[in-house]
Amino acid sequence: MQTPSNGLTIGAVARAAGVNVETIRFYQRKGLLSEPDRPQGSVRRYGPDDIARLQFIKSAQRLGFSLDEIAGLLQLDDGMHCDQARELGERKLQNVRAKLADLKRMESALAQMVRACGSSHGALSCPLIEALHGKPRNT
Repeated sequence: MQTPSNGLTIGAVARAAGVNVETIRFYQRKGLLSEPDRPQGSVRRYGPDDIARLQFIKSAQRLGFSLDEIAGLLQLDDGMHCDQARELGERKLQNVRAKLADLKRMESALAQMVRACGSSHGALSCPLIEALHGKPRNT
């Protein structure tokens, strides 16, 4: 996307980056994106670097990085800190794998409870509801 020589308004940058104007303001309050100077009697103007930074933030969020983690990654974005960025990535990967393991355990437990519901004919109480209440199943 070409930008006018005098820059883009916050609304135009938001559209170009695929975010909301309030998202840009929030990132500015969090220190993730700088707020351009406002020339006297004029509006703030943004450039292509601001769009790229917003896209970086959104990409990192899609990978599960928190805003604090993203702030750390942005500080490493000079091409000289690949080892530190890799360490942050490895920690995030370990976290994602732990969450996947938790989800697999949850899936197994729920599948077992759902199967129990299907096999309890004539029972007064639903095995799934009993299990959620922490009651032992009557057999």
